[in-house]
Amino acid sequence: MQKSLIVLFYILSIHLSYGQIRLIEGRAYAAKRTISEVFVDGLGDEDSWQNAAWSEYFVDIEGDKKPAPYYKTRVKMLWDDKYFYFYAEMEEPHVWAKLTERDAVIFHDNDFEIFIDPDGDTHNYYEYEVNAFNTVWDLLLTKPYRDNGHAINNWDIKGLKSAVNINGTLNDPSDKDEGWSVEVAIPWKALKEATRTSVPPKNNDVWRVNFSRVQWKTEVKGRSYFKKKDPQTDKNLPEHNWVWSPQRAIAMHEPEFWGMVVFYDIPVGENIDFVSDFGSEEVRQLLFDVHRQQIALRREKQPYSNDKEALIQHKVFNIGRTIEWEIEADVYRYHAIMQHPFNKSIIWHINESGRLWKEIKK
Repeated sequence: MQKSLIVLFYILSIHLSYGQIRLIEGRAYAAKRTISEVFVDGLGDEDSWQNAAWSEYFVDIEGDKKPAPYYKTRVKMLWDDKYFYFYAEMEEPHVWAKLTERDAVIFHDNDFEIFIDPDGDTHNYYEYEVNAFNTVWDLLLTKPYRDNGHAINNWDIKGLKSAVNINGTLNDPSDKDEGWSVEVAIPWKALKEATRTSVPPKNNDVWRVNFSRVQWKTEVKGRSYFKKKDPQTDKNLPEHNWVWSPQRAIAMHEPEFWGMVVFYDIPVGENIDFVSDFGSEEVRQLLFDVHRQQIALRREKQPYSNDKEALIQHKVFNIGRTIEWEIEADVYRYHAIMQHPFNKSIIWHINESGRLWKEIKK
């Protein structure tokens, strides 16, 4: 079986409030075309899925600050002219679910979640959540909550195909299960609604994607599962959040930390040379450090800053390249521009809205 080459990229994140350089491990995946029809039944047994590469196993949402998840989770991705496909397998000795109404807050159960930002600007992105009943919550977010974004809950993925397979018995604590799997096909037409980029994607296009698995601590009472509570507060113990690409904090709605999916217009199973653009990743992270600094100033009712020395205290990447950047700011807005460390024709921008975009100079 031939597999895609999956690589890790390392994001340089400068946390200015502490004056320290910290490396955040991000992830990338090469998504290839299907070679046979995909039947969305939760099994993932078609030739296309059998030839697709697995992702790395999920990690804690805070990365290496927390222990590795005690149950394994991994995903695969494929695409064709009509759909973006996902298949996930989750190790789980006790599969349970309670919610049955569409667009309920699904992460109140154990769930699996997909986040998609097609043009990578951190605005107008999509979220899909599902539990072991195959109860779906799908929504469109205008911006991250930190940038006063709104969640449009009554938005539905038109033409969505979603299926769950239980390797065991659902809601039966008397036995031990192997786990559950999720298979999803999202039509390109639905993903075209709020993006500037090409949909379906073109060869070598990069989208930002992440996955999350919410796992609650439970106990058995009678023949049912219940969430464990803190004996002092009588509140539910906090859930685990396990993700593909670590977010540095318990905050899925920071799309700048999502992984990269690179689309290849070749049949799944064919080998490729795949190297991620870690130079752009470093610039993106640095610009968002600037943005977080600016948000903090506005919360203190101060104007946006154009003080480059204060906003970025470190001017050199770990690779030894000097950062070339400019910023303009006043009471109402700011605009920062930063050059790619290796490719001078690529310029990255961010402004007070939190939107990030790339310019390619000819």
